[in-house]
Amino acid sequence: MLPHRSIAPLDPQRYAPTAARPVRGKSRRLGADTRVEPHSHAWAQVAFSATGVTRVTADHSTYLVPPSRAVWIPPQVVHAVTVVQDADMRTLYVHQGVDRCGPDVPAAQEAAWRCCRVIEVSSLLRELVQQLTELDPDAVPDAADQQRERCIGTLVLDELRRAQPLPLGVALPQDKRLRRLCEAVLDAPTRHATLDAWAAESGASARTVARLFREELGTSFVQWRHQVLLARALALAARGKPMSHIATELGYASPSAFTAMVTRTVGMAPSRFFGGEAAGATVSNRR
Repeated sequence: MLPHRSIAPLDPQRYAPTAARPVRGKSRRLGADTRVEPHSHAWAQVAFSATGVTRVTADHSTYLVPPSRAVWIPPQVVHAVTVVQDADMRTLYVHQGVDRCGPDVPAAQEAAWRCCRVIEVSSLLRELVQQLTELDPDAVPDAADQQRERCIGTLVLDELRRAQPLPLGVALPQDKRLRRLCEAVLDAPTRHATLDAWAAESGASARTVARLFREELGTSFVQWRHQVLLARALALAARGKPMSHIATELGYASPSAFTAMVTRTVGMAPSRFFGGEAAGATVSNRR
C-alpha cells in the first residue's frame, strides 16, 4: 500500500459561516491516497464528494463516503479525510448558534446532530451545494447575491433535516494493539476471513482480540467486520461494479449470501441501500 500524501486543510477561514451567511460551500479536487491532516472547526461541516470516494475519520469512527452519502461533523470534532478514489470534494460549512447543534432544528431534536452521522445526499442537495461552491469566497456579495445565497442556504438546511440517516460508520478503538489490527482490516478487509487469521497476523491470540473488541467497541469481530465490508461495498459500487462482482470480491459464496448480510446489517435490501451507486445493477437470489 502506498503511503498517504498529507496536506493541510484548504484555508477554512475563507469559507467560515456567520450568522449573516450561515451556510457556505467549497469544492476541492483531491487525488487518491491524499490525506487532509486532522483539524476541527467552530462550525458544523457536511462532507461528501461529487465523484470519487473518501474516508472521513472523526469521533472515534471512520466513514467511507461515496457520492450518494455525506457525513455530518459537529463543531469542534477533530476529523481527517483520506481520499480512496480521486474525488471532487464538496464541503458545507454550517453556522451554529451558541450551545446549538444541527441544521436549524428544534433544541429537542439536537441530540442526534451532536454526533457524526451519515446521511443520504439527494439530487436537490447535490445541486444546491454545487451552486454554493461556485460563489467566489473572497468577493463581497451585493444585496442580490446575499439574498440568493441565503435562499439556497435555507433550502440546504431543509434538505439536511429531511435527509435519511444511515447506520454506517466503523468504530475505531483506543487500544493501540487493536487499533493497528482494525486499520489493517480497513486497508484490506478480505485478506483474511477469520478472527484467528487476523489475530495471528497481529501477534495476539484470538481470545485476546475478541476480548478487546467486546471491551473497546462493544461488539464482536464478525459484526464489526460486516460494517467494514459494507463500507468497501459502497466504494466498489461507486466505481460502477455490479452487485454480483462486489459479492465475489468481498468473499461471499453467492450474491444471495451478500444480500442477506446487507439486509441483516442495515435493515434494507442492497437495491435500496446502494441506490444510485449501482444504478441498474441487481443481486441474484439464486444460490
